[in-house]
Amino acid sequence: MNRERKRLEDCSTQHIEWKKWGPYLSERQWGTVREDDGSNENPWLSFTHDQSRSRAYRYGEDGIAGISDDKQHLCFALSLWNKKDKILKERLFGLSGPKGNHGEDVKEYYFYLDSTPTHSYMKYLYKYPLNEYPYLDLVETNAARSKNDFEYELLDTEAFKNNNYLDVFVEYAKKDINNILIKITAHNRSNEDTSVVLLPTFWFRNTWWNYNTTEPIIRLLDDNSVIATSDSLGDYVLSSELSPLWLFTNNETNHQRIHNIPNHTPYVKDAFNEFIVNHKSEVINPEHQGTKAGAMFDVCIPAGGKVELRLSLKATNKPKHDFSSFEKNLEIKKTEADEFYNDIYPPHCKEDEKRVIRQALAGMLWSKQYYELDISEWLNEYKGGPRSSLRNHDWEHLKNKHIISMPDKWEYPWYAVWDLAFHTIPLTMVDPCFAKDQLTLFLGKRYQHPNGQIPAYEWSFNDVNPPVHAYAVITLYKNLKQMLNVTDKEFLKTCFDGLDRNFQWWINHKDPTSKNAFQAGFLGLDNIGVFDRSHSLPTGGHIEQSDGNAWMALYAQNMLEICLELITQGYSEYKDKAVDYYNHFLEIASAMDKIGENEDEMWDEEDQFFYDVLRFPDGSATRLKVRSLVGLLPMCAVTVLEPEHLKLLPGFAKTYQYMVTRTKRLSKTIASPMIVGKNKRRLLGILNEEKLRAVLKIMLDENEFLSPYGIRSLSKYHEENPYVFKWNEEEFTVKYIPGESDSLMFGGNSNWRGPIWFPANTVIIRSLYQQYAFYGDDFKIECPTGSGNMMTLIEVALEIIKRLEKIFLKDENNYRPVYGWYKEFQEDPNWENNLLFYEYFHGDNGAGIGASHQTGWTGMIAYLMVMFRTYNFNQLMNKAHWDKDTQINKEEEDKIDE
Repeated sequence: MNRERKRLEDCSTQHIEWKKWGPYLSERQWGTVREDDGSNENPWLSFTHDQSRSRAYRYGEDGIAGISDDKQHLCFALSLWNKKDKILKERLFGLSGPKGNHGEDVKEYYFYLDSTPTHSYMKYLYKYPLNEYPYLDLVETNAARSKNDFEYELLDTEAFKNNNYLDVFVEYAKKDINNILIKITAHNRSNEDTSVVLLPTFWFRNTWWNYNTTEPIIRLLDDNSVIATSDSLGDYVLSSELSPLWLFTNNETNHQRIHNIPNHTPYVKDAFNEFIVNHKSEVINPEHQGTKAGAMFDVCIPAGGKVELRLSLKATNKPKHDFSSFEKNLEIKKTEADEFYNDIYPPHCKEDEKRVIRQALAGMLWSKQYYELDISEWLNEYKGGPRSSLRNHDWEHLKNKHIISMPDKWEYPWYAVWDLAFHTIPLTMVDPCFAKDQLTLFLGKRYQHPNGQIPAYEWSFNDVNPPVHAYAVITLYKNLKQMLNVTDKEFLKTCFDGLDRNFQWWINHKDPTSKNAFQAGFLGLDNIGVFDRSHSLPTGGHIEQSDGNAWMALYAQNMLEICLELITQGYSEYKDKAVDYYNHFLEIASAMDKIGENEDEMWDEEDQFFYDVLRFPDGSATRLKVRSLVGLLPMCAVTVLEPEHLKLLPGFAKTYQYMVTRTKRLSKTIASPMIVGKNKRRLLGILNEEKLRAVLKIMLDENEFLSPYGIRSLSKYHEENPYVFKWNEEEFTVKYIPGESDSLMFGGNSNWRGPIWFPANTVIIRSLYQQYAFYGDDFKIECPTGSGNMMTLIEVALEIIKRLEKIFLKDENNYRPVYGWYKEFQEDPNWENNLLFYEYFHGDNGAGIGASHQTGWTGMIAYLMVMFRTYNFNQLMNKAHWDKDTQINKEEEDKIDE
């Protein structure tokens, strides 16, 4: 067992706190709901970037390449000044939702290069322009652009002209749980010597504003190190190999600047900016103490040269660290990180493939953040409106204080529960305990609403995301079984309780007609359809959502899988629940998969595709004939039953027969569980073989869904054939847009009208894998459609994975499609191997779009590259998935077949 695996084991079995310190600092705390005080109707404008240097935060902290303890009491990050900017660079800049022409967008270049799961070694790169940073230009130029224009990025400005920038690498290595080595290396990439200020910053989060805690203190020691003392953490000493000029102030709001009222202390949050940039010496505490300290290094870096800073942070009250073995200990941790990832890479993995896998997983680990929000307390502080009208007022029980996997610590520095479910799948490869903890946290009563709803995200905890947590739970469980031969039954039982509550919430709240026709807002697919599905329709009535029903059918199947796994592990009390969820699936499948020409049915016999149904107030209906993921998702609601499951649950056959009696057409329209497939398996699915072939024919058509880089979210057919819905002289149009959205729905930076999204591709790949387990090599489909090339379903799955990989891997011209037209990323050796994992990808050229930094689910690429290469799925599919003592003999199988 390598050293990092041993540390992980110690964390889970002996509760040794190797994860006490990590990258838990946000990269944007301003412009969030947590910090919204009601002073403006828009949270983005209530707390702006301009205020952030002067105004103390309530619920978190942000910084560049930062770390903190797991309760974010004490923080460390890097600040810089190029002697040209009008402000100190203390945090990453970007445009808030109202200011970006496609919504929120960070305007910086930074990369998560490495991390182990215990954060024993981490590496981060920040590219810092030596020319003046174009704050105003970025704001004004983007404001002048429309939704039809590209975003104006930092590389489009003069900021990096003539390679006039620093590559600043920040590395962390843990000698012990509370002993962290910090190395900052600044490379001057320009052809001129440069003078800059590097300011490693050390501060306490302001928790004393309302917690009635003793105010902590940071003070200077005689050996020119500093000691941070608090009731919560004890003593920590920050030492530097070189002697800096230490600056001290307090992490308190500059009320004079923000509110035009006198400060209660002369030493406030923005003191370092005022001292360094504006040369005001009186703002720094001459007594060398406060709640915020900065180690100022004014350095000259020769052209093409570098400067290195070495620091040490450790829990002690003893003086300065001995730096003689610093580099040796750093190299040890690097080597251990290499050993850890070498165990993960699939066989015959090329260097560029290893780079993609490692940086994808490093990004997942860097995207962990301490998230605190006490809704009741927040409502007490909020200045707007009556309490009953305030945002999230019906979630007063919710008190968030945990390390949580974020989609993106700048653009989405708050949890999003359906994103998070997908995060846990690649995280299982590196840190199964953390992945499981994330799922049990949100399925537990502390976070779940008493009515069973799972909180969506801070903008609106009441919003509705696709119910994919059961999918994540059973996938995580099976992955651990495959990778480590671990069966965590208690994890399944714990999750099942929360999932069962949540499923009942869906039944009670999102099926208003009690006909298994689900309505659930945007379901995470944002502006994929004709209308904004989270708001009232201009026509009145409601939409019966094909994707809503598909998600719920898959939910029921996953719950059935969990029940079956627990029953095979000896928990017979789940038998009745298994039959219940089997019945739920059949009811949902029956409701959505009808045959006929009526306009109130989701399946269109002529088009051989599923569509949403718009139901008018008078009960009449029409299909919204948009070819999108809405029509592909019913294919994804599929699960394979092994033969022993029918022996364990004879009620299955009775339930199915009952449904057939009630609905004569059922056995003809869905994948009948009474048909025996490969290895005596049965298939639960909405699509029978005929429909599956019809939908696959459309999905695998390169003129429709199949892009060179994966499956598009909207068919390319709509590029020349937009769907138009007319109502009361108003037209609503859906057109294929492979890149950025031209719609204002959901802030304008969400787009399911053409680009490639990893979560959608992942569930499609999973469905092909499941159906191959049933049909085997006998089922072949043309891929691409019209090519004459016949593939099995597992080969189709692998083909989609190969196309997704192409987004990140260098092509025959040594270009990465993810970076589009930017030559710096494609041709400059200081840029080309630093990878970004975007929110979504251009449907035609694979370029990265939207949020840019490890947007949660895009880390799935590492999982797809490793799991589908490491495990021989063809061989896996040719054998049964149960132990010898639970296998049934041929005579028993024949009885079941009857």
